[in-house]
Amino acid sequence: MILLRRLLGDVLRRQRQRQGRTLREVSSSARVSLGYLSEVERGQKEASSELLSAICDALDVRMSELMREVSDELSLAELAESAASSEPVPVPVRPMLNSVSVTSVAGVPTERVTIKAPAEAVDVVAA
Repeated sequence: MILLRRLLGDVLRRQRQRQGRTLREVSSSARVSLGYLSEVERGQKEASSELLSAICDALDVRMSELMREVSDELSLAELAESAASSEPVPVPVRPMLNSVSVTSVAGVPTERVTIKAPAEAVDVVAA
């Protein structure tokens, strides 16, 4: 089962780590307790829209960008889940996505799945 809170937490953690910032720095800037932010990043707590807004402001990231990345992760997780169960699921791929390889999504091991989106065509290949 795919948990949205886990995907959201993974994306928040990556955003913070890309900036080289600590949990303490972001929690202080967002005025969120360190422990609660940690639980959100680990997918153990559901973040309210107000909390997400404060975290996005602290990370200087638009919430739409954050949610777009979460949406892309969710699409990949659904694809991996359907590949494991052999049920076809249509996957929307934005042209900005060039190539992605997935071997594990949200801690669930999968077969290697490669998505390529050259120009307007989309090929999905399970290798």
